[in-house]
Amino acid sequence: MYRLDLRKAMRLGVMCSGNGTNFETIVRTCRYDEVVLMIHNKKECGAAKRAESLGIKSVRLASKEEDNIIKIFDAYQVDLVVMAGWMRVVSKKFCDAFAGRLINLHPSLLPKYKGLGAVEQALKSGDTETGCSVHWVTEHLDSGAVIKQQTVPILPGDTVETLQRAIQQAEHNLLPLVINAL
Repeated sequence: MYRLDLRKAMRLGVMCSGNGTNFETIVRTCRYDEVVLMIHNKKECGAAKRAESLGIKSVRLASKEEDNIIKIFDAYQVDLVVMAGWMRVVSKKFCDAFAGRLINLHPSLLPKYKGLGAVEQALKSGDTETGCSVHWVTEHLDSGAVIKQQTVPILPGDTVETLQRAIQQAEHNLLPLVINAL
């Protein structure tokens, strides 16, 4: 039996600062949506190399160039902005420009361990589990409403590196699920 899917594809803009594994996961796994632009803020950004190999337009802009980032995403008619490893806090003006259309991926079970060093904090805490969260972005660091989370056990003998890899695998699962649901 044939089912017609009337869902409108979203035009995604992705913001990255690092290696870009979550960016690549979005490009490869989001069934209905199209990544139309990736903005990165570091010269030596692995995400930029991934964008080039995947045929996705990318632009490097400093984090403080928020007005230009807003203009470019608007010019590309982006429906949803995904912060996938964007390692900078954004302003209220930026959040307002994309109100209800700006999400972030964070490597902890928010509200625990906001900001940098979340994996290290979880490991040192004595907790038996951690995970990752996708949340709506507000001008307050990692404080927007959580959309969805995925837990990751903290195993005996875990190091920051092994736990980070486990969380990253969970992120690769969680982020496309959220985007596809939106």
